[in-house]
Amino acid sequence: MTLLTILARTGVPASRAQLLRPTVATPLVSQMIASKQQQSQQQQQQQQSSALFNNNTNFQSIQIRSITKRKKRLLVKKAGKAALAEKGIFPPKPPKYMDKQSPVVNALSREDRNAEAKRADQVASLELKERMAVAAANKSNKETDDNDEPSIILRYHMEGLQMSDRVRKLFDLTNGNQSEVVKAQKQRGMELFQRREGDTGSSAVQVIALTTKIQQMQTHMRTHKKDKSSKRGLDAMFVRRRKLLDYMERKEFDSYRRVVKTLGLVR
Repeated sequence: MTLLTILARTGVPASRAQLLRPTVATPLVSQMIASKQQQSQQQQQQQQSSALFNNNTNFQSIQIRSITKRKKRLLVKKAGKAALAEKGIFPPKPPKYMDKQSPVVNALSREDRNAEAKRADQVASLELKERMAVAAANKSNKETDDNDEPSIILRYHMEGLQMSDRVRKLFDLTNGNQSEVVKAQKQRGMELFQRREGDTGSSAVQVIALTTKIQQMQTHMRTHKKDKSSKRGLDAMFVRRRKLLDYMERKEFDSYRRVVKTLGLVR
């Protein structure tokens, strides 16, 4: 016979019987109760936060971003410019500043530009011819003997000396080797574009000297096609000449035009 039936016969009410029922608290049951309490607390917190979100009609999502030092400096600079602009003070414009809204107008047509380029080429060719005539006249004056007969170009800088015909033939440039011939050609070209006597550092003179070396190296490469080190040096000379011509195009356009037309370079 169970306890409930005994209590029912003795007249004990059911609620009281339930109170008299033995309860055994195990660890598993206590953990389940604690987890349910935590879930209920979380649900209450979520309900409160959703209520606050619904009540705040002007709420906007705020994204938290890290501001770098550079951005802080830019913001401070922008704020300073805005404060000066309110006072009517604007920063100075950089040199050669052009407004975005200003129209771009070509002052000359293509035909006029081509005609101007032709005139400049003619002037450059006339100046070059004059220089060549002056150089030839100076050389003839230096190399004339007592009989006023112009002598030929001599090796080892023997021009202007009195000597017999046999000795003069020995020092003739036609008897020299290839390096002496190339050196003489380079010297003649440099004399045509010198700004003053003894000028070896101007851009035009450097381009002339580099072009002479390039031509000599190209002749060498036609015979020795597998000379890789010489090919690397030739490429370096091409790059150096291109940089010099770019500089002349920016700074000395008239000299650039003369050099390019004289050497027949394709730019």
